[in-house]
Amino acid sequence: MRMIFRCDPALADHLPRPVPARGGLPDWLREMPAKAASELHGRDIRTVKQCPPFVDAMAYGVLIPLPCDVTVERSSFSWAWNIPEPSTSGHPRAPLSFHASSQIEGAPFARNGQAAIKFNSFWTIEVERGWSLFATHPVNRDDLPFRLITGLVDADLFHDGGINFPAVWLEPDFSGVLPKGTPVAQVFAVPRTAPELKFESFDERHKNAYEKTLAQVLESPNVYRKHFRARRGRASSNL
Repeated sequence: MRMIFRCDPALADHLPRPVPARGGLPDWLREMPAKAASELHGRDIRTVKQCPPFVDAMAYGVLIPLPCDVTVERSSFSWAWNIPEPSTSGHPRAPLSFHASSQIEGAPFARNGQAAIKFNSFWTIEVERGWSLFATHPVNRDDLPFRLITGLVDADLFHDGGINFPAVWLEPDFSGVLPKGTPVAQVFAVPRTAPELKFESFDERHKNAYEKTLAQVLESPNVYRKHFRARRGRASSNL
């Protein structure tokens, strides 16, 4: 799968590039101990840092970075970003815009008449034919003071305009800086063809395999990591 990111030529030297999510894992995960004491178990147990599905989900796809520092003072947003005039007509210069609160009224993530912020896109994204782009909140990143609204875009067809990323701001009393490079969205390509669903009861072979796998998992640690986890290549870039 190839994802092509394009930007206005006047801004090419001013924009942080999207990065493979594996290279953007947060400090709190890197600093987390591999094991922690559990009063319930009476011994040290493994933390989520040693859970491959947890880490692999965070490392999957591509992170879209905030292009500049954004200062936040109690839900008021400002920035000082000195960039050239884009050479493309109608191209945004502001890192943020907004959706009126009425556009999300009635949704469970709406917050008492609060407008939704929108992270403007400075990169177009093209994926291969028959695939779509799934955009969601950076996985397991509840430390971020916003929550992205998930979307799916047919980016094999819509790839000549920016894909913007709406979000709900979660911390109305927040005062500080959302720094340049903060991941605002995690994106990955998904096939557009719906899967065929098939349902079966265990036959004897699957029953035995289930029992064997369960026994392996209970008897020793890292069974999934050692025997079932697929090797993952690093994403390459020719931007």
